[in-house]
Parts: sequence; structure tokens; C-alpha cells
Amino acid sequence: QVQFVESGGGLVQPGGSLRLPCIGTRNAFAFYDMAWYRQTPGRQREVVASITKFGATNYTDSVKGRFTISTDRAKTTAYLQMNTLRAEDTAIYYCNLLSSLRAWGPGTQVTVIS
Repeated sequence: QVQFVESGGGLVQPGGSLRLPCIGTRNAFAFYDMAWYRQTPGRQREVVASITKFGATNYTDSVKGRFTISTDRAKTTAYLQMNTLRAEDTAIYYCNLLSSLRAWGPGTQVTVIS
């Protein structure tokens, strides 16, 4: 069964940067399109960025030009590089497949506060 473990979150000031790694088991990122999601209290989880198994990327409008999604050469780890962070980026961030969702990992909390 595919599992995901996210990390790298923390407390950061507006304008700061964080890099979130996500380890996926069973070489999931080599076979499936994947995405980073985020969720805030009272709101549905939303796709922030996605990457196909061939490397094509897509971003939600609010993060275009600030966030970058990537995977490592071995396709075992996915990353979300977040620059120029804003207060509205505060959320729990998760990774998962883009479709045919698997069980959610623990997520990692990102808090942007001055």
C-alpha cells in the first residue's frame, strides 16, 4: 500500500521560504501523477501544485511564481519549494496522488506569521 510522509513545515515570517519533502513508498511518484494539497480549518483540502510522472507541472493561481513542485531522480521523494510566503499560505500541507487518492499522511503544518 502506498504511504506518504510529509515534513519540513514550520513557522516563518511573510516573505520567507520553506521546502517541504514528501517521501512516497512503492516508488509511487514513478508510476503516478502526484500533488501537494493544503487544508485550513473549515475549508476543503485543495490542490496547490501537481506534477505528472513525466514531469509536467501545474499550480493553483495563488502560488504561481512562488511555489515549485519537483521530484528527485529516484522518484522516491517529492518536494514543494515555497518562496515569498504569505499569511494566506498558512495551512497543513499534504502530498498524495493527483487522482485515485491513497490514505493521507500526517501532513506538515506551515504557519506564516509576522
